[in-house]
Amino acid sequence: MLLPHDLREWVPEDDMVHFIIESVEGMKLQRLKVNERGTGSRQYPPEMMLELLIYCYANGIFSSRRIERATYRDIAVRYLTADTHPDRDTIATFRRENFDAVAECFVGVLEIARMLKLLKVGTVSVDGTKVKANASQYKNVSYERAGRWAIVARGDIPS
Repeated sequence: MLLPHDLREWVPEDDMVHFIIESVEGMKLQRLKVNERGTGSRQYPPEMMLELLIYCYANGIFSSRRIERATYRDIAVRYLTADTHPDRDTIATFRRENFDAVAECFVGVLEIARMLKLLKVGTVSVDGTKVKANASQYKNVSYERAGRWAIVARGDIPS
């Protein structure tokens, strides 16, 4: 190939990545920290790192290692990161140093999605009721007893 691929052609127009990029671009992001000394890992735009975290969280990818792997494997993530690949340490450091801002922006993206009626946001309640089990504690099988039963079932009865 003579020219590099245009990743916009590979990501469908209705993909969530476009919504996240536009939502984050419209937010005030003055609180994001970056490595101002310029030492250590390569610098990435904080807006891109924020978009990367929000997109991966929305898709159930939470581990920094898996997010790094997604920058190589997932076309939408490659599009979002402009085909760059932040390493796991950079992702973890950004998340740690900007934890409050990431949480605030994630909620902001959810609010925008709710206002546009793209998703339903509500309350989830978990019931902590304790229910007595209908099992006898005398019928439970210990590891040792299960081992004896396995020996008997195989026919290796010790004499």
